[in-house]
Amino acid sequence: MEKTNEIKVAKGRKYTVDITGLNHEGQGVGRIARFTVFIEGAIPGERVEAEIAMVKSNYCTASIARIIIASDSRVESFCGVYGDCGGCSLQHIDYSRQLELKTGIVKDALQRIGKIDISNIVIHDTVGMSKPLHYRNKAQYPVGPNYRSCTEKPGSGASGSDTEIVPAAIGFYSRMSHDIVDFRECAIHDKACDIVKEAVREFIKRHARELSIYDEATGEGLIRHIAVRVGSKFGEVMAIIVINGRSLPRSDVLIRLLLKKVPRLKSVFLNINMEKSNIIFGEKFIRLYGQAYIEDHIGKYVFRLSPASFYQVNPERMEYLYNKAIEYAGLTGTETVADIYCGIGTITLLLAEKAMKVYGIEVSEDAVKDARLNASLNEVTNVEFICAEAEAGLEQLKEQLDVIVLDPPRKGCAPELLNAAAGMMPEKIIYISCNPSTLARDLAILQEKGFRAVEVQPVDMFPHTAHVEVCCLLCRRRS
Repeated sequence: MEKTNEIKVAKGRKYTVDITGLNHEGQGVGRIARFTVFIEGAIPGERVEAEIAMVKSNYCTASIARIIIASDSRVESFCGVYGDCGGCSLQHIDYSRQLELKTGIVKDALQRIGKIDISNIVIHDTVGMSKPLHYRNKAQYPVGPNYRSCTEKPGSGASGSDTEIVPAAIGFYSRMSHDIVDFRECAIHDKACDIVKEAVREFIKRHARELSIYDEATGEGLIRHIAVRVGSKFGEVMAIIVINGRSLPRSDVLIRLLLKKVPRLKSVFLNINMEKSNIIFGEKFIRLYGQAYIEDHIGKYVFRLSPASFYQVNPERMEYLYNKAIEYAGLTGTETVADIYCGIGTITLLLAEKAMKVYGIEVSEDAVKDARLNASLNEVTNVEFICAEAEAGLEQLKEQLDVIVLDPPRKGCAPELLNAAAGMMPEKIIYISCNPSTLARDLAILQEKGFRAVEVQPVDMFPHTAHVEVCCLLCRRRS
């Protein structure tokens, strides 16, 4: 029998592994000799027979060949394409256990990546949803050739041509690839998203001889993505068709079909993206029908959403998260606040209700335009928006800041921004993060700059996925 430290880990071999944790991608974590092994679909507390898929210098990945001891938290998934689709990774885990594991992911990141002593930090349990289905108000579906489906036979189309019709695959990418998993309904999206998707599918099928489907491999073909936004308050719907071209044949037919299928349809856009890249949207949007925006509400405030606006995808948990940030800020009406990465001004306006003055800083010109419009719509006058990179925007401020709110993208904050934020000497920094790993890294830097993490609230913005949103309060240390 091989000694533990002499085990040779090789692709294709099987090993018994005890699962001790869950990583930020939802994979079970265990060890084989000196290797950390990441196992798709494994749950902490389980013992599995794992088949090695890839070996690197100090870690490997594996799939489950057999479950030896199953977790009590293991449940049947509710999606027919679960395991193929890359959209969710935790459907096999009971929802209450998902929340526990996400709290653990946050704690692990703070300790392991940030090297932060969490014994003096209040880390709350992850706040979940009472009904964690159909929560997403936005969907982006890739469209591609569906070579695996049955093609329609010659003569079945309108023209009677001998050319076979290859139907489109519309769905989500499978995990770690750009193979499209085709499906009809998704249990985590607002139902209106799939209604739009299926209406476009019907349109493509009806006019397949006039419409080509984008092929990533060649960079040729017309229709490449379908995007949908839904306003949760009134159910207003915006449909966006991303094309590799200048126009969409039969667009009038598509609009009529969407109007028939989607009662609350308010807008239809084309987006022109002729780049051979993975970026979904090109820079140019063309309005085909309806308004230039849809509306949604956070509390008493109304927000107009244009096609490219950033807006949290889970409106129920978004409101909780933002209210938690306001609570942590502890505003009394005398404070000057900076909201960095402010987007269309959602948090900015909520802060303005309780602060004396709020500056919103955002690099996107379109987002700043929307933010100013939203402030005007809501008659909020104690806000000012600055279009600039985050650190450059901070440098423009001459006033003493009492509170800084950071809500960066997944990559976190640049060191230059953290230096600039700390250099403003605010009493508090509120850090909202969608990535515990970069949050932990940035908190470590801010602690070196004289701030102390006091309280952390994880929020389940993305049920049935491994993602977790975090709101963190940092206070300035007093010498």
